[in-house]
Amino acid sequence: MSDICISTDQAPAPAHTFSQGVVRGGLIQVSGQGPVDPATNEYLFPGDVKAQTVRTLANVEAILAAAGAGFEDVLMLRVYLTTRDDFAAMNEAYGEFIGSRVAEGGILPCRTTVMTGLPREEMLVEIDALAVAR
Repeated sequence: MSDICISTDQAPAPAHTFSQGVVRGGLIQVSGQGPVDPATNEYLFPGDVKAQTVRTLANVEAILAAAGAGFEDVLMLRVYLTTRDDFAAMNEAYGEFIGSRVAEGGILPCRTTVMTGLPREEMLVEIDALAVAR
């Protein structure tokens, strides 16, 4: 299987020197996404981690779709938060979003959540994904 660079206008254009995603060796890696509007590249929902989580997951989903995949193909999601105080709200939004996309009885992706600094002050959450290419 050859390497494929994933690119879609349904997710924000990369702000730096990286791909939105890459397909290699039967896997799809989606670069870290934030709460950015793909049409305007503006950061959305300042101070609202729930809304930022939904927008961020929608951006991940758009890149997965461009690679012919969906959340049922995701092995691992990594969530980066700026503060532990936002964990419960992020987790609620995450659960609703992912739960609505994985078939009942289906396998939920693995997840790691890390508290860290993020590149932009207005970013409360960033999420990347590792999925299987089918």
